[in-house]
Amino acid sequence: MNFALHRPAEAPYVAGMQNLKTVELTRNVEAVQIPIGETAVLNQGESVDITQTLGGTFTVRTSAGLFKIAGGDADALGLEAPDTGSDDAQPEGPLDERLVWETLKTCYDPEIPVNIVDLGLVYDMVIENLPKGGAKVMVKMTLTAPGCGMGPSIAGDAQGKLLALSGVSEAYVDIVWDPPWHQSMITAEGRKILGL
Repeated sequence: MNFALHRPAEAPYVAGMQNLKTVELTRNVEAVQIPIGETAVLNQGESVDITQTLGGTFTVRTSAGLFKIAGGDADALGLEAPDTGSDDAQPEGPLDERLVWETLKTCYDPEIPVNIVDLGLVYDMVIENLPKGGAKVMVKMTLTAPGCGMGPSIAGDAQGKLLALSGVSEAYVDIVWDPPWHQSMITAEGRKILGL
């Protein structure tokens, strides 16, 4: 993603970013290569370093580079699937805008330990009530670099999490490039996590 993180040696540990452990894959698993966004298969028996476990997915380092593995494939890493919180009780009634923003904050760039909202990638979010009931959620987001191939993967994660919300009938996440993203768009919370 062409986003360099420079953390001074005395900076605090960043949760989810440090290598958690090295594991051997227990089965073949489909993964998305970072940053090009192409699907690949990692083979059973291959040794991988788990480098990030945020947003319900896993980022692993192999001899071929970084890959994103879906949370549902945690068993291939010898782990249990992460709790995504989608079973939590959701309020009845109209869709709560705050809940939508909180849901977007559970989506992460697989290379950066900051959610897409605090990273400043979400430019707009609109909720539209549908005539037949339910709501349509429309999100405009960008990426840290125009050439990043992870856009469809990150947008797909966000869309899936929005569709899992009670009352959401349709969800659309569009990648836009205007205005271009800049580090100044990171929120104070995101800067704190990154040690900036």
